[in-house]
Amino acid sequence: MSDKVAAIIVAAGEGQRMGGVDKMFAPINGRPALARVLDTFQKCKKVDDIVVVMSAKNIEACRKLVKAEGWSKVKDVVPGGKRRQDSVAEGLKRVKDADWVVIHDGARPLVTVELIERGLTAAKATGAAVAAVPVTDTIKEVQKDEIVSQTLSRQNLRAVQTPQVFPRDVIEKAYKNSSGDVTDDAALVEKAGYKVKLYMGSYANIKITTPDDLALAEALLKKHEH
Repeated sequence: MSDKVAAIIVAAGEGQRMGGVDKMFAPINGRPALARVLDTFQKCKKVDDIVVVMSAKNIEACRKLVKAEGWSKVKDVVPGGKRRQDSVAEGLKRVKDADWVVIHDGARPLVTVELIERGLTAAKATGAAVAAVPVTDTIKEVQKDEIVSQTLSRQNLRAVQTPQVFPRDVIEKAYKNSSGDVTDDAALVEKAGYKVKLYMGSYANIKITTPDDLALAEALLKKHEH
């Protein structure tokens, strides 16, 4: 078996908490968030092809950016669906000749080559691997009226990130049999009966959800560049 690796960058979200700022093209230290993600995947020697899934309104802007930047690994820019899982399904249609699929959120611009490569190494050893970090806050489960039903032990809790790495046939099967809404690709793979290994992510690998996150990403980037 060859080891062709395709990356699907999911960047089709509406960013409703961004106060009108388009997070994919929002500058972080002068470089659009999406460009930072694509720079990293282009640099990663283990990634062969990249498919970017965008919201319909951003397709043309993304294609222009790909052309201007000369990202040779970007094979396709495609429109996403209503939900995140619909967008991933659109990306999967374009990676038919890959053996492994790396799925990454376009809204996590501080991903590193090392994080991608460690995910691939872990997935090849165990079958599927997902970046995650130990939870540092105390987590409480509540009832509908915000009354605490239990306090969960932090020891066994992880905050899941992307990259998430799967054999292509496994993630395709999981998506074919999917029902209901999921915000996490690994959840579908788990539901399909496969084991998923968590590997150590990075606390700097934040997701841009609000305008404050852009400022945090800039601060983290400056810190890591020094």
